[in-house]
Amino acid sequence: MSLVLVAHGTRKPGGVAMIGDLAARVSDMLGRPVHVSFVDVVGPTPSEVLASLPTDCPAVVVPAFLAAGYHVRVDVPTHVAASEHPAVTVTQPLGPCPGTVRVLADRLIESGWRPGDSVILAAAGTSDRSAQSDLRRTAALLSAVTGDRVELAFAATGAPSVAEAVAAQRGRSHRRVAVASYLLADGLFQDRLRESGADLVSEPLGTHPGMVRLIANRFRRAGVLSLPAAA
Repeated sequence: MSLVLVAHGTRKPGGVAMIGDLAARVSDMLGRPVHVSFVDVVGPTPSEVLASLPTDCPAVVVPAFLAAGYHVRVDVPTHVAASEHPAVTVTQPLGPCPGTVRVLADRLIESGWRPGDSVILAAAGTSDRSAQSDLRRTAALLSAVTGDRVELAFAATGAPSVAEAVAAQRGRSHRRVAVASYLLADGLFQDRLRESGADLVSEPLGTHPGMVRLIANRFRRAGVLSLPAAA
């Protein structure tokens, strides 16, 4: 069984390295290689990776995306078809799910968040309605964890921008404003969060142990029952 992790891609070397580190940790947990590919900005692409793998061995692809937007619905299937690999299973993306929300909460606490702080969930942004619905669901799940309303804002496509949401929160109250980064890896969008004017900005979900377990379990639940269980 071949395992492939598909991420977006970034021009920031640190962000690319983070995806590689995440794949390496999943590989250690499962006891077999996890191949890394990207749908944009950098390579190799999913089609290139899949085309290089043995065709007599099924492959499992985990889309390392936090909502089911264009990259998940269109890019990944297009790459799978282009690879002409005869046996590929594509799992659900990494979000929305309780596992990513637990990691979000942990990252918020690490950043110094305290109950009573205003929280903004900062996503990359999307024009895809399905992905927008996923992001609203994640904000609602995080609200349940923090015990307070969580606003949704965007680093790129969509309104309000993170900076606008931070300014609006400041206009409504004197509470500290915490931005919960709903990004997988460091890069341009994380830089925008840091420049938003918030009091606190959490780190990307990255290589948090919860993300490692989540990805490992995506591979396992795709029918690869011989893989060791993720503790």
